[in-house]
Amino acid sequence: MKKSEVFQSKIFSWEQMRQHVAMWKFLGKKIVFTNGCFDLLHAGHIDYLSKAADLGDVLLIGLNTDHSVQRLKGSGRPLNKEGARAAVLASLHFVDGVVLFEEDTPYELINLIRPEVLVKGNDYKPEEIAGFDIVTGDGGLVITLELLEGYSTTDLIDKIRNTHG
Repeated sequence: MKKSEVFQSKIFSWEQMRQHVAMWKFLGKKIVFTNGCFDLLHAGHIDYLSKAADLGDVLLIGLNTDHSVQRLKGSGRPLNKEGARAAVLASLHFVDGVVLFEEDTPYELINLIRPEVLVKGNDYKPEEIAGFDIVTGDGGLVITLELLEGYSTTDLIDKIRNTHG
């Protein structure tokens, strides 16, 4: 398999995700789920995602579609289209799957996957995280990770605009 085929094979439709999750659960794998826009991948994202991957056997990422990002972040976002964002995430060796979602939160996707571990940054309170009720109701964990200080996509974009605008 070519290297480009490897990362492309980790970008799933919802149905493909469902099938992979069923297989991983059958094999007794601990599934970790996180989500985000991941517009400009930076060191803070790498730190966060690698720590999330360490919490289980499989790391799945719910990725906001372009329309979802526009609703959440405003008209000029995302800078990178969803296909490019998905490819960059899927190319990380510790990421096992990426799936797009159109909604503002990945609640329905979490309900489909039913991960053993749900992860977000510590800028969220666990009980405020979409899917908290699903994961804890199944006996799973909702974990917030400390974010790497000094890294924020919005801050990076503002810095670039202020420098060049």
